[in-house]
Amino acid sequence: MSLPPTQALCDHIKSLKKLNNNSITHQQAQSPPIPRSNSDIQFWRCSAMREPKSSKPWRPFTAKYCCSAEDQTIFGRCRPSKSEFSKNIAPMPSFRRLSFSDLSHSSSTRINEDLAQSFGPDLYDFQLSELRAITQNFSSHFLLGEGGFGTVHKGYIDENLRQGLKAQAVAVKLLDIEGLQGHREWLAEVIFLGQLRHPHLVKLIGYCCEDEERLLVYEFMPRGSLENHLFKRISISLPWGTRLKIAIGAAKGLAFLHGAEKPVIYRDFKTSNILLHSDFTAKLSDFGLAKMGPEGSKSHVTTRVMGTYGYAAPEYVSTGHLTTKSDVYSFGVVLLELLTGRRAVDKTRAKTEQNLVDWVRPYLTSSRRLRCIMDPRFAGQYSIKGAKEMALLALQCISLNPKDRPKMPSIIETLEGLQNLKDMAVSYGQWSATPKSAKVNGVSPSKGGHHRKPSPVTPTKKA
Repeated sequence: MSLPPTQALCDHIKSLKKLNNNSITHQQAQSPPIPRSNSDIQFWRCSAMREPKSSKPWRPFTAKYCCSAEDQTIFGRCRPSKSEFSKNIAPMPSFRRLSFSDLSHSSSTRINEDLAQSFGPDLYDFQLSELRAITQNFSSHFLLGEGGFGTVHKGYIDENLRQGLKAQAVAVKLLDIEGLQGHREWLAEVIFLGQLRHPHLVKLIGYCCEDEERLLVYEFMPRGSLENHLFKRISISLPWGTRLKIAIGAAKGLAFLHGAEKPVIYRDFKTSNILLHSDFTAKLSDFGLAKMGPEGSKSHVTTRVMGTYGYAAPEYVSTGHLTTKSDVYSFGVVLLELLTGRRAVDKTRAKTEQNLVDWVRPYLTSSRRLRCIMDPRFAGQYSIKGAKEMALLALQCISLNPKDRPKMPSIIETLEGLQNLKDMAVSYGQWSATPKSAKVNGVSPSKGGHHRKPSPVTPTKKA
């Protein structure tokens, strides 16, 4: 569970902190957020955006968006959405020569040499031609997702590609980057996922760095992101037991990061970064914003504000002070999304309901009121006690006082205690498909089959 300490790694992270602090002041990071999209409102410094180009045959990506210190501030990475596609992307060696300041200005050959020396056989250094081949030249038929970061394609590796690499499906992330920050995010993913190995973290298989191109190769996650399953109308609703399993798995991933000898703060915990295996095992992905936790007697890390609006802890947004409790707040928001089936931020709803945390907070302490905000797609097939306990846990996680938020091991213990509960709401007369209950949740039973009348038969088997 712990990461072997290396002085070089500490120096490596400090160099990143220095670059971060020099590139933007804390006061600049406090400008009002500018929405990027309904579901993913980002914040950080971004310049005027060029219009996306029309679809063309694949070519190595160069950035269509850039950053400058003279323009407005938005929260998050400089990653404007290109489309409504989903973001399904889908052990510590020595760091004797790695540093952001060095590698950010090094040639691709030097970078590959440094990474190979640091990671050895743990990560594969792929050639661009190899990744073109396994994705059929980045065919649109293999497209898994697309966003401001670039595109993600499914690929197939056979046992002959590299010695010791088994035949498997992979996800190839082709970064659309320009400048130091894009390269730093790519490098951060290589560094963190190259070191960290855990059943609830997506496995990084390798990388590619050729000229200006930056690619990452991950294990393939067949069921895509939690975001897709919760919010896409074409998806089948996740049962209560499956949602609970996903919450526990994601919690274990965060607990691993926080419990390391040198804690890692994930900083971008949200449904689109929780990927699901075929059995709905949850794994955390996208470590481009991850940070090493405070050292020594320090209680927090001070950094520019980056993340996703609606998930970011309020004290982090207002002060730039980052702790593991910032991740706990984000985890609480995801618990609320699992309970309600609503996005953390949804601009299509009434103004008072657009921010999920603000809207649900008054409902969480009352069992009677809680059922009014439960996801209608449950159709009563959820544990009454389990929902109540999860709601109270979420309320603790989103406390405005970081010290009142629980630690991840405690969260895991609470959630695991809910797995065998059988008190389904539909069996206890605490669920009805009346227009009133649907209206409270903002969903009409007659629209898109989003709300189904409960069956009189016995509750479905727990997933």
